Amino acid sequence: MIFKRSFILLASLLLYSFSGKTQNIAHVFGQVTDVNGALQEGAMITFIGSTHEPVLTDKDGKFEISIPADKDVTLIFSNLVKGFLKKEILVHLKSGERKEINVPMELHKVSVEIIHQADRSLEMQHISPLIFSNLPSASGDFNSTLKFAGAVSNNELSSQYSVRGGSFDENLVYVNDIEVYRPFLSRSGQSEGLSFVNPDMVSSVLFSTGGWEAKYGDKMSSVLDVQYRRPHETQAVVTGSLLGGSAEVEGISKDLRFTYMIGLRYKSNTYLLQSLDTKGDYKPRFGDAQLFMTYDLNETWQLGLLGNLAQNQFLEVPQDRQTEFGTLNQAKQLNVFFDGQDISTYQTDFGALTLTKRRIVDNEEKLKLKFIVSVFRSNESETQDIQGQYYISDLQTDFGKANFGQAIANLGVGTFLNHTRDYLNATVGNIEHKGWLSKNHFINLSWGARYQLEMVTDNISEWKMIDSAGYTLPYNPTTSYQLLDTVKSKNSLTSTRISGYFQNTSHLRLSDSSLISATIGVRANYWSGDEQTVFSPRGTVAWKPHWKKDIIFRASAGYYYQPPFFRELIDLGGTMHTDVKAQQSIHYVLSYDQQFKMWNRPFKAAIEAYYKDLNSLNPYNIDDVHIQYLANNNGKGYATGLDLKLNGEFIKGTESWLNIGFLQAKEKISGMDYYTYFNSDGQQIIPGYTFNNKAVDSVKHTPGYIPLPTDQIMTFSLFFQDEIPRFPDAKVHLSLLFGTSLPFGPPDAAKYADTLRMPPYRRVDIGFSYQLIKESKPLRISNPLHYIKSALVGLDVLNLLDTENTISYLWIKDVTNRQYAVPNYLTGRVLSIKLALKF
Repeated sequence: MIFKRSFILLASLLLYSFSGKTQNIAHVFGQVTDVNGALQEGAMITFIGSTHEPVLTDKDGKFEISIPADKDVTLIFSNLVKGFLKKEILVHLKSGERKEINVPMELHKVSVEIIHQADRSLEMQHISPLIFSNLPSASGDFNSTLKFAGAVSNNELSSQYSVRGGSFDENLVYVNDIEVYRPFLSRSGQSEGLSFVNPDMVSSVLFSTGGWEAKYGDKMSSVLDVQYRRPHETQAVVTGSLLGGSAEVEGISKDLRFTYMIGLRYKSNTYLLQSLDTKGDYKPRFGDAQLFMTYDLNETWQLGLLGNLAQNQFLEVPQDRQTEFGTLNQAKQLNVFFDGQDISTYQTDFGALTLTKRRIVDNEEKLKLKFIVSVFRSNESETQDIQGQYYISDLQTDFGKANFGQAIANLGVGTFLNHTRDYLNATVGNIEHKGWLSKNHFINLSWGARYQLEMVTDNISEWKMIDSAGYTLPYNPTTSYQLLDTVKSKNSLTSTRISGYFQNTSHLRLSDSSLISATIGVRANYWSGDEQTVFSPRGTVAWKPHWKKDIIFRASAGYYYQPPFFRELIDLGGTMHTDVKAQQSIHYVLSYDQQFKMWNRPFKAAIEAYYKDLNSLNPYNIDDVHIQYLANNNGKGYATGLDLKLNGEFIKGTESWLNIGFLQAKEKISGMDYYTYFNSDGQQIIPGYTFNNKAVDSVKHTPGYIPLPTDQIMTFSLFFQDEIPRFPDAKVHLSLLFGTSLPFGPPDAAKYADTLRMPPYRRVDIGFSYQLIKESKPLRISNPLHYIKSALVGLDVLNLLDTENTISYLWIKDVTNRQYAVPNYLTGRVLSIKLALKF
């Protein structure tokens, strides 16, 4: 029903928008450069008497602004942050008229001391929103762009990511200064829906993999800061492919005071999931509707509304599965025949109302006050009853035999039954204030305070049963059956959080003309669950030497506490522990950042070395994207590594990204001592392998540091774009991902046993696109399709090399309790076509 109403609303807005899009409004567009022709990103364009936010130029220095028609309008071009003089241009346009103005800007002799500082002094990197539109991606999710900026994901079906050894739960996401959340229960990437961020609505993206400011919240690994744009004209975008589609419409009122954007997305993995080993009936239905509106009450006050309705449902009725695994000399095959089904539903609603006050002096923002009220609700259920009848066989490995590759010996026959009934309801409400005040180069204050109320109820009912050759496992001759991994619990929690921050940024020019920027701040957070208050001092110092090369050196350090949320309080048995304390990560980051030109095109290179001291860790197990915590703080550890980054225009007008990461992430868990037992023959007792299982001796072991579940020694990601020679409108988009082995272990073993390694993750996706209609060359009015501003058609080859990547393991036992780890492979090679239209 929500999608029916959303499409009706979208159609109504389209009719309204196009019926009056040219009345009393004219448009000015163009490009801003310096006097040497260098493109200027982030320059502000507004006009005298304007009551809305200034327009910002994009990475190509381009802009477009709507102005009142049939009157004299004075346009103001400025970029005081980078030290440019303001420039004023008088224009007079008729209603509906469009005019191009290209503006060169000159440097201000006094303001030169803060050139390049504001954008690059902090541990935040800019990501162009345009990357997503060209990226060949199986998930179809905006978060896939983060893999080329330092995030790591070994699952093309999932929107989750880890950063520098952290878990999926350690990442902050903000949209328009408002923290957003994701569902809590999802077990696998294939059952996930869409993440919150709608790429059709994005204006700017900032991403930090460590050492970020105190104004961002209380997580340990990363922060993603997304801003939705404020429309300056009426337009619509429609995109469709074999994996889903989206539609977005935006517009502005006649008096320029009211703007709106509404976006609809739909995703279906049915076509993609057909390439999995498990064959069956898949019916994934993921969709959402988002609305972003602003209204200028007067010249200084603005109302904003951000809303999201998401309905994600996953239905799987598996039929059979055949998987080959093992080595060349010990090849095995698993065959499974299924009965039952898996139904997962995640319905989330989010709404936020904002009131913002701005004070602009000489076209420079001096004061910003923002008040936010937001509510997030999630209603989630996972129900599963799946029976699998299986047999494992040895395969013929002798190339000379006629039956090479065929089953030659049966190793085990059995049945497993998985039962799940999990239900979760969560409501999170926030009242928040944020402020920013700029006095001069030395005083740029930021502050904020938030009160949060959380209400969560959770019902868990899970069990498994394994039967092999007529015996339930683990085999016990005195009982008829025995259930494994039984969890039955009901938990509820109502709690509050109070948090706040204060920070200041200063810029200073030294006697040798080099520049220093420093951002120092502190956060505080109190949670009523464990009644713990934590303080997080954080700081970043940046130095730009007075060299010919545009180089900045940065050093960041700070405390990053992560107070537990509901899922982190539930242990493996389903019991809730409200005494779990905040996890702690102390970041130390050193970085080198250089901007340069190659082939007369812009590039940026960065090197970052980091060390994270981890304390009061809450250890966890991970299977696919499902995380289960031990719900205590008996772990400590570290994560250290080096990131090498390069991005720029190898081909003019198309940005490419390269990221190479080296990581070592370890943890040490107290209370994990274990024993090995020996029989009277001096043999170590191994059930299923030894006949004499009566212990006469034992040896105690105290494990030291073991790998964190996300310990990946080396990762490599490349997104490269190129033009086809002599056909500049035809482009190639290449995505290449590589990650070394991740640790894993038997499901019923202690954490110290998670020292086995999966195969490396290797994936190549390639896309081809052709610009049928270019926005810079619109169709003639006589053409019946002249209302289409641009049109692009594309072909994606996903998993070009058809690599079998492993995401997790299915553990199968025989009657002797011997376990076989059968890999669960990800998707194979598929083709997808797409079409994008802009109106």
